[in-house]
Amino acid sequence: MEFSTKSGTTLAYDDRGPSDGPVVVLVHGHPFDRTMWNPQAEAVERAGHRVIVPDLRGYGESTVVPGKTLLADFADDIAALLDHLGVERAVVTGLSMGGQIAMEFHRLHRARVSALVLADTSPVAETEDGKVFRNRMADRLLAEGLDGYADEVIDKMLAPYNVTGLPDVAAHVLTMMRTTAPEGAAAALRGRAERPDYRESLAGAEVPVLIVVGADDTYTPVADAEAMQRLIPQSSLVVVDRAGHLPNLEQPERFDAALLGFLGRL
Repeated sequence: MEFSTKSGTTLAYDDRGPSDGPVVVLVHGHPFDRTMWNPQAEAVERAGHRVIVPDLRGYGESTVVPGKTLLADFADDIAALLDHLGVERAVVTGLSMGGQIAMEFHRLHRARVSALVLADTSPVAETEDGKVFRNRMADRLLAEGLDGYADEVIDKMLAPYNVTGLPDVAAHVLTMMRTTAPEGAAAALRGRAERPDYRESLAGAEVPVLIVVGADDTYTPVADAEAMQRLIPQSSLVVVDRAGHLPNLEQPERFDAALLGFLGRL
């Protein structure tokens, strides 16, 4: 399905499950698309929830928007999509950049969040060195495309033993990265470099929060997830063994058990 925002951006999305069921929004990371959430969309739908899974602007089948895309732009797109679908509140779930978009959504549209699921992500604002790195990476992706980048980071996106041990998963992750439009990925990198610090807004969260992290995630390690869990009053933490930065794909059964257990307690 597709939806066009007032700005003219077209978002591709899936809307699955009973229309009157509790709503879960799944927000993908960078540089992926909504197929990243296929295992979870199926599991959550089977559990009786309505599942909304968008391709973010610049990714997948959505409009490629060059320049700079702030996390607020992504969050506002999701709010507009929920308006279009007649959804007032949802459990907003995001992984990596998607987790930061979920935090931004909570900061800007707090009343619309019934719960948060933050996977393999960080609430901390970008460092000065990180800003330089992300902008240089944006320049590189525009110049070279994502093929070389995908080959370089596959054993960080997945734990190295899963790159070889789960070849179908590795192939899916590589395909998502290689087929992402460089302009969209670069715009997101430039916007992400300017992200605010979400620790204050998370500390004031009045909804349940589930934090999930792969035990062998090198981008956002377990220690970072533990620090975030200590920060948020109504939060719980699940560490997924035998997984890196994408535990939802590396260990979908364990990730789904954590997610469905959390949803069942709401």
